[in-house]
Amino acid sequence: MGSGNHVTRMSPRQRMINLMYIVLTAFLALNVSSDVLNGFNKVHDGLKRTNVNMAAKNDAQFSYLTMLYNRNPEKVGPWYYKGLELRQHSEILLNSIDSLKTIIAVVADGEAGNPDNLVNLDNLEAASVVMLNPVTRHGTKLRSGIDDYRIMIASIVADSLKKKALNDMLSTENISKSNVGESDVMWEEALFENVPAIAALTHLSKIQNDIREAESEALANIITNVDIGDNRVNQMNPYVIPTSNLVMKGGKYTAQIVMAAVDTTQRPTIFVNGEKLSDPSGYLELGAATPGRHDFSGYIEIKKSNGAVEKRPFTSSFTVMEPMATISPEMMNVLYAGIDNPVSISVPGVPMQSVNATMTNGTLTRKGDKWVAHPSQIDKDAVITVTAIIEGKPMNVGSMNFRVRRLPDPSPFISIKDAQGNPVVYKGSPSRISKSQLLATEELGAAIDDNMLNVSYSVVSFSTVFLDAMGNALPEQSDGANFSPRQKEQIRRLKPGKSFFISNVKAKGPDGIIRSIPPMEVSLN
Repeated sequence: MGSGNHVTRMSPRQRMINLMYIVLTAFLALNVSSDVLNGFNKVHDGLKRTNVNMAAKNDAQFSYLTMLYNRNPEKVGPWYYKGLELRQHSEILLNSIDSLKTIIAVVADGEAGNPDNLVNLDNLEAASVVMLNPVTRHGTKLRSGIDDYRIMIASIVADSLKKKALNDMLSTENISKSNVGESDVMWEEALFENVPAIAALTHLSKIQNDIREAESEALANIITNVDIGDNRVNQMNPYVIPTSNLVMKGGKYTAQIVMAAVDTTQRPTIFVNGEKLSDPSGYLELGAATPGRHDFSGYIEIKKSNGAVEKRPFTSSFTVMEPMATISPEMMNVLYAGIDNPVSISVPGVPMQSVNATMTNGTLTRKGDKWVAHPSQIDKDAVITVTAIIEGKPMNVGSMNFRVRRLPDPSPFISIKDAQGNPVVYKGSPSRISKSQLLATEELGAAIDDNMLNVSYSVVSFSTVFLDAMGNALPEQSDGANFSPRQKEQIRRLKPGKSFFISNVKAKGPDGIIRSIPPMEVSLN
């Protein structure tokens, strides 16, 4: 599980076993005695015990990986399944080697042969018959299986030194002959041709030992990779993150309460709207100059434990409200029948498209961001009710009563032009008008223009009253809204400084009502 050279990572016991294995293999070139064969038997027993211990260690590592997966399947999942595949591959290869050991023992000792209690230790045919048989090709298949397993291990272990050590340990390259000029022999031939049965079993147990060690190294690498991207923290604090700090009456305050972990020794770098945040603690201040919703975004740069820098993006928004006071004098809560009554409706903190309104005793129509009220019956109140979509649900946010009144009477006027040719309105005495200005006009008008209501009326008829030299009244009737020819003639005869009256004025408003309006006195310059 350490790093560096493969041999230095072995325990003293493992190094002793390997040394004995090498020495005893060299003795095979000699006519070895029963003592040497017994020595092989002891090495074989030692390898079997080592394999049992390595198997227990690998089981513990995989159990730990399984526990991590159960805690966080999303994060650990890819590594867990890689470890599961490794375990399955290892067991298949180890089981196939156990089968080969059993077959060699049966060939050497008969049907009752047991690789854990071999009798004919010096049988020189069993290994060759089993492993080098051109029909069954067990040796070739074993070499191919080890090659595949070595490739899998190399794909998991990232450290180059560890990877090389494992590749050397699981190598199946051809073996060079010691004599000059002799060609290399296949790996399986070098290990299993004309060797005692106990030596073949020892070879196979050594291969199992190498597989267990490679599996252990790969599992350790997988467990390390599970945590390699985690950020270490030294402080955990609770935070309340509200959906909004602005809550309408009748709504709900919603927030997420989380435990946030931070590393006070290494603050992340924060960028908001493309600019680096100056406060290392992460406190953000943004100007609130204009009302409405303001979105912002950015990212946090986090340095991971492996030295890599990761960017975590974020987006958020806030709503700016105008400081405001609602002043509603009772006498101004009036709607007039027969005209468009503009009404301003808004809900602070709620977009205009999420606001709706209805009205009793009439109709209410939206025109852009404004509303127009059309009441029906005079002297009957109209109620405007406002709803808004808040947190995805319609909510009643207020209502207001309005009195419905008939339009007030308009005032008569004469449209003239001043000395510069600009249109002006003459509304009678005490102001004076020139005779030429008066003769240039054709009709009498009427309107409400008191800077609150600007409503035009249509004059239906009117009368003029001139006084003769004896003080007698000379009435004349208009031609609808126009001055009649007789009225025009009397205006021409009128001397400078004199006056006449316009009376009996009848005018029709947008409500369709014809009404009599006050008279006006016209005075000449």
